[in-house]
Amino acid sequence: MLIAFLKPQCDSIFLKYMNTQCPLCHSENIYQDGNLWICPECSHEWSVHAKSESAKEDIMAEASSVIKDAHGQILADGDSVTVIKDLKVKGSSAVVKVGTKVKNIRLTQTGDGHDIACKIDGFGAMNLKSEYVKKS
Repeated sequence: MLIAFLKPQCDSIFLKYMNTQCPLCHSENIYQDGNLWICPECSHEWSVHAKSESAKEDIMAEASSVIKDAHGQILADGDSVTVIKDLKVKGSSAVVKVGTKVKNIRLTQTGDGHDIACKIDGFGAMNLKSEYVKKS
């Protein structure tokens, strides 16, 4: 009898401590299965440590949003850079030579690693990877 009396109190304290809603459908009908929380209404599953993981991901995203050149200098819109390696131009037999200066760069967030949008004299508009340039 005493256990049945304490169990609802323990559950209510536990649910107040933990997140009591599904992050997708905001349903309060959730349950824990091992290290996962499960919502029976939308079938969403998430980790018990989801908040700490998302906070770590936010910090890593901020750190990765800073774009640095090959020598570790932070780049900004409008900077001038110099190419440090011969770069082949896709779809052409042309090559951007070492030492080519690029003025007024624009930083972009594309998923393919080409962080810099610019215009190079003799080539036109082009996207470059920041690992092949140095700030000048």
